[in-house]
Amino acid sequence: MENLGVFFGSRAAEHDVSIISGLQALENADKSKYNAFPVYVSRAGEWFVGEPLRNIATYKNFDPNLKGLTKVMLPPAPGMKGLYARKGLFGKLRLVQPLACALLAFHGLHGEDGTMQGLFELADIPYTSCGVVASAAGMDKIVMKAVFQSMGLPVLPSVWCYRDEWNKDREAVLARAEALGYPLFVKPSQLGSSIGISKAADRASLERAVEIACAFDWRILIEKGLDRPDEINCACVGFGEETRVSLCEQPVNWQEFLTFDQKYLAGGKGKGMESLARKIPAPIGEELTARVRDYTREIFRTFGCKGVVRVDYMLDRASGELYVCEINTIPGSFAFYLFEPDGLSFRHLVDALVGYAHEALAQKNGSTFAYDSTILDKALGGVKNSKK
Repeated sequence: MENLGVFFGSRAAEHDVSIISGLQALENADKSKYNAFPVYVSRAGEWFVGEPLRNIATYKNFDPNLKGLTKVMLPPAPGMKGLYARKGLFGKLRLVQPLACALLAFHGLHGEDGTMQGLFELADIPYTSCGVVASAAGMDKIVMKAVFQSMGLPVLPSVWCYRDEWNKDREAVLARAEALGYPLFVKPSQLGSSIGISKAADRASLERAVEIACAFDWRILIEKGLDRPDEINCACVGFGEETRVSLCEQPVNWQEFLTFDQKYLAGGKGKGMESLARKIPAPIGEELTARVRDYTREIFRTFGCKGVVRVDYMLDRASGELYVCEINTIPGSFAFYLFEPDGLSFRHLVDALVGYAHEALAQKNGSTFAYDSTILDKALGGVKNSKK
């Protein structure tokens, strides 16, 4: 059986959501194919393995000294293929858990943003999420919006600023934002799960909203809002030429925007995004459904995605205009609920993710990394001549 590590947690505002997604994936991994085990990254950034991590109660007041837990690390070197522990400051590394593939269930910074992906690239271990570039671009709302615009996709008007810029000259920032017209939505650029997002209807609420966003990030996006919006979401799974686009969904407890509580707490404990009330398929007609699905596939391919992603859209009820909002490169609950009604179960989704992870590593290792040049010979000659 394949040693499949399910990684979750980390130093992110979405830490708890990640735990739920990780435990869901762990539960749905095919036990006849995988030796699936949890790998928890604590809020302090420490990595742990052990049977207690299968119990959600372990995380309520996490104790790193709990019996049954082992603190581990992943060496960033090809060939080691596992999680290791070190006894003492100068002790030798000891293999604790072999690792054939990493199923990443991180959400937010230090996990979904390309940082963890880079570590697995260095270690030459297949992993299930998007690669470094797509993950980094998909984490930053300002960057991703620029990519959408370069693709010619419809996006809502916006401006952005640095936190330092706000602190030094807020009047200039306010003037640029108010030129868009109220209502406005203020968002930390590198945060997900609706954390730190506020609606502003006037200058006073705009100032408050920017202050809230500044507490979470150093770059702030201020976006034109819609008076009567509907959210439409669509997912895509695949790698390279092979893509499968999901059904579209419409969240039904939508108000002005989906809050963290609406996304993750509305349906009870332990369900993550699965708990959100939704209409599947979204009742938006065949033409609009086809456009959403085409956009989703195009975004997946342009970003160079791998695994499963979810793209969120905004539909203006008054005008019927559709806007692309953002891509989620590790969506909550892996967006399995968007594929399940179309015949792809969570268990088979996990199989697909693992398969794409191995395929991506094979593609990478099929490329040439060496290039025979004379640079060092010439440099060495220059050094010798300089000593004469």
